[in-house]
Amino acid sequence: ASVHELLKPPGEYFTLCDIEEGLVRHKPLVLFITHGESSTGALPAPEGLGKLCHRHGCLLLVDAVASLGGAPIFMDQQEIDILYSGSQKVLNAPPGSAPISFSEQAREKILGRKSKPPSFYLDMRWLANYWGCDGEPRRYHHTAPINSFFSLREGLAMLAELGLENSWEHHRLNCAQLCQGLHDLGLELFVKEEKARLPTITTVRVPEGYDWKEIIAFLMDNHAIEISGGLGPSVGKVLRIGLMGCNSTSSNVDRVLHALQDALRCCCRRSRL
Repeated sequence: ASVHELLKPPGEYFTLCDIEEGLVRHKPLVLFITHGESSTGALPAPEGLGKLCHRHGCLLLVDAVASLGGAPIFMDQQEIDILYSGSQKVLNAPPGSAPISFSEQAREKILGRKSKPPSFYLDMRWLANYWGCDGEPRRYHHTAPINSFFSLREGLAMLAELGLENSWEHHRLNCAQLCQGLHDLGLELFVKEEKARLPTITTVRVPEGYDWKEIIAFLMDNHAIEISGGLGPSVGKVLRIGLMGCNSTSSNVDRVLHALQDALRCCCRRSRL
């Protein structure tokens, strides 16, 4: 693919005007966006994005790996053409499975393709046949990871039992508790606007004078709690705290806040030269 990037400073998100400007300039066939940017903790709102893409003749592809089940997203209502997620986040299943869904418009685009896909592994027509989606005799594509599917099914069943709306509210409340606690510790949240924060992954700026690696190691060694540093453009700038699925509890929020308070007291704070 010929890819054109739209860039924002880490922690910020794109408005519809920003995206429309990019659509007009580059005239893409597909717009890819992440709903729940795990490296920065930002949550761009997809509302109106599908309609905007269709007005400019392109499909909307959304990565919801870090958000599905933890933050509201409505594929049909928001006119998303391709939506996929991962099994290992809010669904609490082992990594390796990727739930995916296609709109009718995306399906027509795939079926109307003139050239053969260069990747056998990602040939959606062949995979659709393997999945039993086209009404044709089934052809072998690969050996399915059956144990992963059973785990994914159980994760989905647990989410269905809890209820999507309840899961969204559950993650929102625990994220709000964490954000308030971080503020009370004197720490600065990386994503400024509350509405733009991803409820499953909270990013906080590394406090001045501290080594983020020391903080992470201290939490693991002394409290058996694992948090992460930044990814890509946020490396060295943030600490990332995940609250997903069964790990998103009020008691876990209290545990990580207590552990961070301990780390800030015990880790070496270096003076600026």
